[in-house]
Amino acid sequence: MFRPIALAASLVLTALPALAQEGRIPSHCHALAQKAGLPFVHRAAYTDPVAPDSVRISYIGHAAFLIQTEGGLNFITDYTGDQGGADLIPDVVTMNNAHVSHFTWSPDPDIPHVLEGWANADGERAYDLDLGEALIRNVHTDIRSNGGGNVVEDGNSIFVFEVAGLCIGHLGHLHHIPDAGQYAEIGRLDVVMAAVDGGTSLDTRSMLKVMERLRARVVIPMHWFGRFTLDRFMEGMQEGGYDVVDAGIGEITLSMDSLPTRPTVMLLQPGLMRE
Repeated sequence: MFRPIALAASLVLTALPALAQEGRIPSHCHALAQKAGLPFVHRAAYTDPVAPDSVRISYIGHAAFLIQTEGGLNFITDYTGDQGGADLIPDVVTMNNAHVSHFTWSPDPDIPHVLEGWANADGERAYDLDLGEALIRNVHTDIRSNGGGNVVEDGNSIFVFEVAGLCIGHLGHLHHIPDAGQYAEIGRLDVVMAAVDGGTSLDTRSMLKVMERLRARVVIPMHWFGRFTLDRFMEGMQEGGYDVVDAGIGEITLSMDSLPTRPTVMLLQPGLMRE
């Protein structure tokens, strides 16, 4: 059914890791211009170097992705502490605590930057973490309580990674359609990771509306528990004008020049990192 195609109260943190480049390629997260290009997909191990001016995204599982830069930075989203047998200390982990499968109370103490995506007693957390070749920021959204009846304000963060000139958004455990102010904070996204479970986070119809509004060039489904809701989401995206690619791979390497000309859903297969 699916048609295969060839394949960024405030807490400001600043750090310059040894492997980071002195500067990053300017991103266009709040620009309106669009750039055409071709998708660039290949099989790679997480230990392989990242191509120049590119970023590699590998699907670990559930809502966890490994994002890697040319300069050797490693970020893990919705970090639970379980990344497989890999001997890797990420430079940054982001976490959301809608469920225990999206965070850990005991991250490795050697991780330089642990970004908790939920509001604390002092209110929301606004991250603006500048790592030289990458900038990481967040936009808060609300979540339903575990019982489903109450709203927890600012319980989720949409984390935006600005790297290699690209704007990569991880929607986290999104429970409602963002409002106009939140969309403005998010800005334009080239790549978005979207939960497609169909109800534990956002229902499928609402998530499709969010995708239509964001109109990212690459959409990576996450937080899926089986083919039914995953296929329903991909069918809805295809009806909305997206190409759908299911190549049986677990990672994608992208650059400004290799973004697909047409908006594309890229299905990545989950896999824990191994040595």
